[in-house]
Amino acid sequence: MCRAFTTVCAFTLALVTSAIAADAPGVTTTEIKVGGIFPFSGPASSIGLVGRGILAYVQSINDRGGINGRKITYVAYDDNYSPPKSVEHARKLVESDEVAFMFSQLGTPGNTATAKYLKSRGVPTIAIVSGSSKFTDVANFPLTTTSLVSYDTEAKIYAKFLTKTLPDAKYAILYQNDDLGKDYVNAFKELLNSDFDKKVVTASYEVTEPTVDSQVVGLKSSGAGALLVAGTPKFAAQAIRKAHELNWKALIVLNYPSGSVGATLKPAGLDISTGVVVGTITKDATDSIWDQDEGMKNFRAFVDKYMPGIDIADNNYLFGYTQGMLLEQLIKQCGDDLSRQNIIKQARNFRDVVLPTVQPGIKVNTTDKVNMDFTQMRLQRWTGTHWDLFGEVLDAASE
Repeated sequence: MCRAFTTVCAFTLALVTSAIAADAPGVTTTEIKVGGIFPFSGPASSIGLVGRGILAYVQSINDRGGINGRKITYVAYDDNYSPPKSVEHARKLVESDEVAFMFSQLGTPGNTATAKYLKSRGVPTIAIVSGSSKFTDVANFPLTTTSLVSYDTEAKIYAKFLTKTLPDAKYAILYQNDDLGKDYVNAFKELLNSDFDKKVVTASYEVTEPTVDSQVVGLKSSGAGALLVAGTPKFAAQAIRKAHELNWKALIVLNYPSGSVGATLKPAGLDISTGVVVGTITKDATDSIWDQDEGMKNFRAFVDKYMPGIDIADNNYLFGYTQGMLLEQLIKQCGDDLSRQNIIKQARNFRDVVLPTVQPGIKVNTTDKVNMDFTQMRLQRWTGTHWDLFGEVLDAASE
């Protein structure tokens, strides 16, 4: 009797385990596999540090015993900011590594290149690090959520700021010649309408170019009183430095992906970056105003243990840490149902989630119709030694 009962139990357990494997790829009773793709090398390697932050945070989760008894295996590959490599890695993650879902894949070009394939395979792509407005279209990207304020929203915040601050000036936009940069230009066109051609001059660059010096020279000649750089840190640093060399006194505004002290302002020169404005989601790890803040104290302790020796001024590490907390929140919300259907359902069911490294007043809220983790920012100005926050929390509707 006992033997027969044991056999039945074992058979039942096998059926349950088989069902779990069939319904939830990448999931066992002790593990969940998650995939990521980052530019750890190449022209955008500075923002690839986001991936380093996530990997370290996942290690800290596993050291705490995992989530609901499962450890996370986070498999991250380097695409060199090259879309063909992104596609190659996406296929490997799905077909060979058999990940449950993709999390925090970074870069508009790579996410664009892999989107169709991942959708066809039914793989959720959660909290992608791209603000391209196309990814916020839930109908066309039903398995996607985003973790940057959309470039469209961010650009409109900047356009409103500039029209208030410098109403009579011309505005120059230096933009990366892809969906990232073009979204900023299009948002200015939409907001300024018929005034765009009179008030805005633009210049684009390719990520394969060694410098943007010639573009900055051309933009200066327009007499613009402000320069928006819509690109990645390497080129933003070059633009700040070249504007200084040319004695161009324009108000410089950076997009969020280039808003890191360590990745952008230090290479440009901390002193000559004085006055630069950027929108931000997160707190600044180097600012003394957060010294007694519990979330930032925990981040610094985390760095000491898991990432000793890093440049804590590089906001990309902090953003990766913040993404790691979002991953933890998602898996906790999923409970024992780690099917791909429930993963995307829970990723669109964040309700007033407060992450301790994020600016006060900014919360994560998603729904069936809103797939953006972040829709709000605060503006800050570089003083030469630290960021000085000003104004209120802003979104696309803010005046």
